[in-house]
Amino acid sequence: MTAPAPTTPTLNTTPAARSAWTTIRRFGPYLWPKHDRGLKLRIIIAAILMVLAKATVLVVPFFFKWATDALTAPGGPAIALAVGLIGGYAGVRFASSVFQYTRDAVYVRVGQRAIRGLALDVFRHLHALSLRFHLERRTGGLSKAIERGTKSIDEMLYFLVFNIGPTIIELIAVCVIFGVNFGWEVVAITVGSIGSYIVFTAVVTEWRAKLRREMVDRDTKANARAIDSLLNFETVKYFNNEEHEFRQYDGALRRYEDAATKSDSSLALLNIGQGFLTSLCLFGCMALVAVRMGNGTATIGDVVLVNTMLLQVFRPLDILGWIYREIKQGLVDMEFMFGLLDQPREVIDKPGAKDIAIVGAHIRFDNVVFAYEPRRTILHGISFEVPAGHTLAIVGPSGAGKSTISRILFRFYDITSGQVTVDGQDIRDVTQTSLRRAIGIVPQDTVLFNDTIRYNIGYGRPGATQAEIEDAARRAQIHDFILSLPDGYDTVVGERGLKLSGGEKQRVAIARTLLKNPPILILDEATSALDTRTEREIQTALDAAAANRTTLIIAHRLSTVVSADRILVLEDGRIAEQGTHAELLEKQGRYAAMWAAQQQEAQAAASEPETETALEGSRAAPQPAE
Repeated sequence: MTAPAPTTPTLNTTPAARSAWTTIRRFGPYLWPKHDRGLKLRIIIAAILMVLAKATVLVVPFFFKWATDALTAPGGPAIALAVGLIGGYAGVRFASSVFQYTRDAVYVRVGQRAIRGLALDVFRHLHALSLRFHLERRTGGLSKAIERGTKSIDEMLYFLVFNIGPTIIELIAVCVIFGVNFGWEVVAITVGSIGSYIVFTAVVTEWRAKLRREMVDRDTKANARAIDSLLNFETVKYFNNEEHEFRQYDGALRRYEDAATKSDSSLALLNIGQGFLTSLCLFGCMALVAVRMGNGTATIGDVVLVNTMLLQVFRPLDILGWIYREIKQGLVDMEFMFGLLDQPREVIDKPGAKDIAIVGAHIRFDNVVFAYEPRRTILHGISFEVPAGHTLAIVGPSGAGKSTISRILFRFYDITSGQVTVDGQDIRDVTQTSLRRAIGIVPQDTVLFNDTIRYNIGYGRPGATQAEIEDAARRAQIHDFILSLPDGYDTVVGERGLKLSGGEKQRVAIARTLLKNPPILILDEATSALDTRTEREIQTALDAAAANRTTLIIAHRLSTVVSADRILVLEDGRIAEQGTHAELLEKQGRYAAMWAAQQQEAQAAASEPETETALEGSRAAPQPAE
């Protein structure tokens, strides 16, 4: 079975200039949840309340007109009638507010559910992407883009459902009222002004969207620069490069400052143009009604009606302009999130893939060829077997491909050609979840969650009891150390576990894997961060953990693999030698040379403390008086 050479997926942090309608259509399923009748009912109720709110808003100016006409009626003002109409005016305005705020209360869960749904989809998809993607991403830029996109969802929902549609309906209703009461001229001025307003807003906002996209891109890069620097805090300190990092971040912020200034300054031009068109509409319509009043075909109440209704129209019209700008900006922010959802999954389950059936956990690599990129092959036709319950050690120099084998077994990547099987089942034919459930690993570079020690050990099997967690910690030789801490198992380990030493982190990782209790165990330089004494203590625990399990040991220290059933010596992606520890020493080949070199290093290291003590003693000896 041959797979195509892997390609490297790229993550573009600059939002693509995709169609606005394409993004809105992608957003549709979150707005109208397919299988949730309760939320659909909420949307329908909210829509009815929205119509009632708009209807009462349109009635408000008529009460104002009638009250004005009553106060200016020939023969003296009808005070009682006017007061009653003013009361009706106030009551209708209150009813409109009740309908509007009740609508918002009914709809709020729909908006929050949409935010939750899209955020979960993005989060789930990110975890489904390959290790290659996550090794190449920038955490800061990614988190910032997701934050902005998620924040835009609620605004997009509210604007699309309760502002754009209702505003259009209100504008049509106003035009009909004006046409019936004041003639086509007033309607023409209103429609012309509104049309010009919308076209002007759209054109200027399109121009501003480019400035906004540039600003978002520079904001993302500035945030990524800051997060990357903070994640590498120790490296910055090691090389005394705080000022260098400051200059880098300041440069990114300066570029963002320039882009943000251009974007915000362009808003002034938009507002001035909108104000001019609004004032022009007010002047034209009220002037025509004033002329009609002079001819006796309109009353003072009609002037008040037009004024009040235009002011009510201008308010949503102004909001419509702001909404349009926000939607355009929201679309820019959401483009990146949808781009993440479009990111192809490199490693996928086959249709109808079944869970792996573990009988004895017999592992077999058959002529496996693998490359992270086509130009550089890492493994060249590797073949080996690990019988059920046996231990295989893989040793060799750095870059030989040792850790790559564990990543392939976990199926973080698909191989270029060949076959990997567990109990005769090709790992590409079973589900990734079941495969990884059957494998436990103690990695070379242990990264812990910024949570308690209890949580990090319990992560090996969520739901494990405190007694099970403590038992795993005892077997990993870390239980006593945990109890010596002021907060015990509730001690928070810090970002990536940096509050613990390398050896302590590795023992937590060992405890976590022991708690998982998998049939296949991978020890990838599991004791690399430990001193010789602690290594000997933990090696006993690891040997016990490996009992009755199929175990793969990837090691640089040969002292940790002498008891392995078989040892592979890997060099340049090929098997240079294989056999037991004794057999390989007899061959006097690559393994024997590595063993001799490490024995010399161990002897030299063992003599260093004595020399240091002697030196300290000479420094501590009293000096002769001068």
